Amino acid sequence: AISPIGTYIYAVNENGSSQEGEVSAYRFDRETGKLSFLNKQLTGGTDPCYVSESRDSKWLMVANYSSGVISALPVNVDGTIAPASEIIQFEGKGPDTARQEKAHAHSAIFSPDEHYLLCADLGSDKEMVYRFNSALKQPLSAAKDSVISVEPGAGPRHIVFHPQKPNVYLVEELTGTIDAFHFINGTLKPFQHISTHPEDYKGLKGSADIHITPNGKFLYASNRGDANSIAIYSIDQSTGKLHLKGFQPVLGKHPRNFIIDPGGRFLLVANRDTDNVVVFRIDQQTGLLKDTGKQLHVPNPVCLKLLKK
Repeated sequence: AISPIGTYIYAVNENGSSQEGEVSAYRFDRETGKLSFLNKQLTGGTDPCYVSESRDSKWLMVANYSSGVISALPVNVDGTIAPASEIIQFEGKGPDTARQEKAHAHSAIFSPDEHYLLCADLGSDKEMVYRFNSALKQPLSAAKDSVISVEPGAGPRHIVFHPQKPNVYLVEELTGTIDAFHFINGTLKPFQHISTHPEDYKGLKGSADIHITPNGKFLYASNRGDANSIAIYSIDQSTGKLHLKGFQPVLGKHPRNFIIDPGGRFLLVANRDTDNVVVFRIDQQTGLLKDTGKQLHVPNPVCLKLLKK
């Protein structure tokens, strides 16, 4: 996560499922591009996989995958991290005995107004909603109707908010699907369930990331497993429903993460297992992707973030 002012960067540290995870703070020098280590703190869980920061730069939220824990850590004025002040343990499991033997927190994402924090539990097939109050020592509390269950065995992973409408889209890793919800006063109301794969797809599924263009017209979801593709949808501006437009091979393997530039012109895909980041151009009329021929070669890319100049 990059701090709102672009001065600090925070990264989660997986230390193995037998040891508590950590989150590290770095100062970022815009002129030289160098990082300077500041400090790190324990996250209160194992295998942290997601970190986000509040807009007032006072809080970090961390999802700890293996232990199924969400933790809130205060941020000091100098960018360093204080010990966790709140730890929430998820409970439950799902029908997939290999992947859902217990709770697995996979993301912790603020609502656009930051009144809420939405957390996906891949293990119990639930999306949790917590009220967020930055002024409190323990900033998270359960909202009314704060838990919604999705299809058993789906494995919820990441969400994205529509930039103009009160809609949330949730990508599900295990079934390769997306659930769409209306989001009103902390309550999720489902209105669509759609696949991220072709109807005749027979291979291993493993959906990962999900994003919407800044103009709110197109949504994209990455597929790992055997697909190694980006699913492309248009968004009905009146209903919020998704309409499949096609699929784009990612020119690599295991597209764990991708980003869209602020102008909505380019989509960059991080292919972990082929050590490449591929740059695609977004067709402004159809939403379809075209390879620009430009790639970055870095080892095992798993997370991309854009820093504004």
